[in-house]
Amino acid sequence: MATTGLRASRAAAALLTAGLLVTALPAAGAVAAPVPRIDLTVLVVDDGGGAVEAIVSELKETGVPYRTLRLDDPNRPTVNAAFLSDTVSGRPRAKFQGVVVPDEDPFGATTTAGAAENTALFAYETAFGIRQIDAYTWSHPGVGLEYTDNGGWVGVLDGAQTSVTAAGRSTGPFGYLDGPLTFEDNSPLVPESYGAAGKPREGYTSYLDTAVGDGGARGSLLGEYAHDGRRELVVTFAYNRYQKQYRALARGMVDWLTQGIRLGQSRSYFSVHVDDVFAPDARWDTGRNCTPGDIDCTGEGEQTPDIRMTAADAQYAAQWQRSSGFTLDMVYNAGAGEEWKTENGGTDALTAQLLADRAQYRWINHTYTHPFLGCVQDVSVVPWQCSKDAAGTIRWTSRAEISAQIRDNNTWATRKGISYDRTELVTGEHSGLKTLPQQAQDNPHLAGALADNGVKWIASDNSREPSQRSVGSALTVPRHPMNVYYNVGTAAEMADEYNWIYASQADGGSGVCETNPASTCLADPLDTATGYADHIVPQEARIALGHVVAGDPRPHYVHQSNLAEERLLYPVIDKILADYRALYADNAPLVNPRQRDVGVELQRRAAWDKAVADGKVTAYRIGDTVTVKAPTGVTAPITAPEGTRKQLVLGTGVFGAAYAGTRSAWTAPELLQSAVTLKLPTV
Repeated sequence: MATTGLRASRAAAALLTAGLLVTALPAAGAVAAPVPRIDLTVLVVDDGGGAVEAIVSELKETGVPYRTLRLDDPNRPTVNAAFLSDTVSGRPRAKFQGVVVPDEDPFGATTTAGAAENTALFAYETAFGIRQIDAYTWSHPGVGLEYTDNGGWVGVLDGAQTSVTAAGRSTGPFGYLDGPLTFEDNSPLVPESYGAAGKPREGYTSYLDTAVGDGGARGSLLGEYAHDGRRELVVTFAYNRYQKQYRALARGMVDWLTQGIRLGQSRSYFSVHVDDVFAPDARWDTGRNCTPGDIDCTGEGEQTPDIRMTAADAQYAAQWQRSSGFTLDMVYNAGAGEEWKTENGGTDALTAQLLADRAQYRWINHTYTHPFLGCVQDVSVVPWQCSKDAAGTIRWTSRAEISAQIRDNNTWATRKGISYDRTELVTGEHSGLKTLPQQAQDNPHLAGALADNGVKWIASDNSREPSQRSVGSALTVPRHPMNVYYNVGTAAEMADEYNWIYASQADGGSGVCETNPASTCLADPLDTATGYADHIVPQEARIALGHVVAGDPRPHYVHQSNLAEERLLYPVIDKILADYRALYADNAPLVNPRQRDVGVELQRRAAWDKAVADGKVTAYRIGDTVTVKAPTGVTAPITAPEGTRKQLVLGTGVFGAAYAGTRSAWTAPELLQSAVTLKLPTV
């Protein structure tokens, strides 16, 4: 499809319509019209609906520049020839490389003004070979489909089995999808998706279809309609930015829109941090509905035994990694392990086994003994408060103590032959960073201690701080907490605590779900014998997979207790890996980054987004050459077709890395160059 668009863009000057570029066929010996310039920006015509918003989210999250026109804005510019194109240095310029519209009639052809804007837009698309996504429409001949009463179907699509067609995988943009795509059906009580599957007419190529009727016929839910010199990607099912079916298709939709030549790039990332390695974790008390040791756990009851991995658990972890092809990040507290050894006869089979397998894991410093590194806590009140001195000043953990916790853990790992990166750190409970509502600021001694030890990337809790920020010279790396609790070792304990949190008081729960607007109560409490496997595992796998397919690089974190006893973590990760690998082809593998790599990715994204927002990026295609200029120090994310080469000082080199059928990379100009220049493959 990219080759057709390139040919169309080269023929742009031949159009005679709507006051756009007027060019007659050249006489013998005349100079041919210049090849037009196509700016690498997307135009979004926004009606405020969920479908357009979903596509915008994909553009934003992957770094594709776009301009939005709100249809309900009375002050928006009129879409006409001058708005869409002009001339730069004698060369015709298309200001947008693709157009996203709510449907096939974006401006309303029933009004004179709307009809004129439609005409201008469609003429522009024809002139420059620009593609258009109809974000959500219905099945009818105007988009290349029969009405649904002629061999089609319309209705709720929850749980529908759909397939990417052969055309969608080969000539279309969805070659990174391998298996069937099942629409979400998360609640039997709520319709989640609706659509129409229509029979294709002439000029329509289906990319996603589903069965209609009982005779084996298929109806299209997404496809390309080529007509009148234009190409539209027609979507006939409703969706939002979070639904699995859209997330799986979003990459291909944007690649189709941009003909595989765009700013921005995307990957599927997944990494899991296992906190508290070597240390024990406290256990939930199913009788008192609290965790002994917590300051709010009162009442009579015996101390529940701590949860800690055994040597057998460590052996299983290493074997599981080999069989699953996935590497865990072990976030370790060496001092806590040494204390355990001292208290248990001077030997520790767990430590011995993990050290024997140390080369199979990635290791991250979690401080030596896992202390709270923020303010000095006053636990005499519930909830705790920051203690203060006689003058009313907050008492803080000292720089020396924080530094010692980091340094001693590094020293231990070095002695034991563990390979780690001293620029990475996870503090206990993300302490030292601000903890609302009790601690409204970072420990003022934290930044200095990080600098003392060369820490550049400090983990934070994504549920509290989803954005990366600086802590002195270091940057945070937000992590997603997984809802597999740190204080449970069995499925029954997990379901019991889950019920306490998510059941109403009438159903025996805490009732927090009734008072917290961000929470939802269970319709019925989980069966503690089956609730973990039947409810929690699929739910947590779905949530994490949502992060993965949205291109979110942030790590997920759990605790060593989740690898102990009934080893609750593995069913969740196994389902995530299995579901991803069943849907995605081998050319779109999961990327398993370490903490520093996530930090760099987020840092680059923030710098790129700012440069784009400030209007400091210039990017365009002229024929088979792509030029990208960004501010000094800002690397640009670029996606291009296979066969693309990057201009070097002398000659060219292969551009980027292969992923999902395209090549992409964060890239900057070579030495003595002011811009990135790419040469597209010959068509």
